[in-house]
Amino acid sequence: MEAQVKDLIVCFTSIFYEALPFIILGSIIAGILEHAVPQQWITRLVPKWRPAAIALSCLLGLVFPMCECGIVPVMRRLLRKGLPLSCCTAYMMCGPVINPVVILSTWVAFSAYDGTEGMVALRLGMAFVVGFVTATLVDRQYRRLGNTLLIPSARPDAPNDNEDDNGERLPLSKMLGAIAETALHDFVDITVFLTLGALLASITRAFVSQQQVEAIGNSFPAVSILALMGLAILLCLCSEADAFVAASFSTLSAAPKLAFLVLGPMLDLKLVLLFTRVFSRRVIITIIVGVTVQTFVYTLIAHYLLPDWVGRPHIR
Repeated sequence: MEAQVKDLIVCFTSIFYEALPFIILGSIIAGILEHAVPQQWITRLVPKWRPAAIALSCLLGLVFPMCECGIVPVMRRLLRKGLPLSCCTAYMMCGPVINPVVILSTWVAFSAYDGTEGMVALRLGMAFVVGFVTATLVDRQYRRLGNTLLIPSARPDAPNDNEDDNGERLPLSKMLGAIAETALHDFVDITVFLTLGALLASITRAFVSQQQVEAIGNSFPAVSILALMGLAILLCLCSEADAFVAASFSTLSAAPKLAFLVLGPMLDLKLVLLFTRVFSRRVIITIIVGVTVQTFVYTLIAHYLLPDWVGRPHIR
């Protein structure tokens, strides 16, 4: 028992402190984007051809990185500024995964694993496909039903309720103060979820036989994939830190970890609640079904196609 408690403490601290620098960096970037970058700039980047616009929106996180903890309010403001619903959906799905901070954190988290480049590329590629297809499904509904898919306050024609900025540039001192306040708020909020996720992952590793977990993962890949998909929804981890939690499940194969890394930033309990402040029930159901089904199918296919050594710890 003493050894298990010791392992729990060591595992928890390693996950927490490895993820901490990325959470700080992501919080600072979020604060800068919120108060120093005009959101109208994003709308100018979107082409008129809708498939190209959706694909480009899936990659907006490379220029405007944002974790899922703050992307829904940003998306709501973009909708009111006239950005198409499909583009906002694509950015909301992919932005928390396809951005420099998350790419770097995923690389560092899996640096002790074989096939590090493959894990990073698979996470980005799967997220892009899932986000693109889901946004396309939403776009088809929007062409038929229009702004009825949005709640009244999120529609482009909604009256100004002073929620958005008024276009005036803040003095530098006030802007820095606003950036610091936003970054601190995001940091505290994200750290709570990181602590919970690191604790649960540590408990799992300390008190659950890794041999049993590995046996289940190898014998019943669909079960292990579904289990980590459920865990991703329940933990509500930030995309800037979830790679360290996924990497802590060292006995599992690559596919369940990919399911955890792809699904979590796109769909968890807090996001579903936030969706209700923007979308109608029809859009929420479309997103939930589209994201979960695609993630399960793609990762199950990956389980049978990937070599066994991908996603395994280096042999010391």
